Amino acid sequence: MKKGYWVAKANVIDGDKQGAYGKLAEEVIAKFNGKFLVRGGEQATKEGAEFMRNVVVEFPSFEIALQAYESDDYQQALAVLDGGAERAYAIVEGYE
Repeated sequence: MKKGYWVAKANVIDGDKQGAYGKLAEEVIAKFNGKFLVRGGEQATKEGAEFMRNVVVEFPSFEIALQAYESDDYQQALAVLDGGAERAYAIVEGYE
């Protein structure tokens, strides 16, 4: 079974909303056995649009990554974010 990943790039618009969302998202990630591989940190954008933050979360499978995103808990976290960040977000299957 191949792992699944959340790959996100974000520009934070409202730090309070982003912070509240982040706490809720952490709970969802833990619930679905996800693990942060990248969360912020130094970056060098070489192509495409510049974003303030990059996040990569690893899940045991692509299906679990989808379930986590589509879960009621995560959808509630997104409701809290409510425009607090401009994001590019993908759920991808791992290579191996």
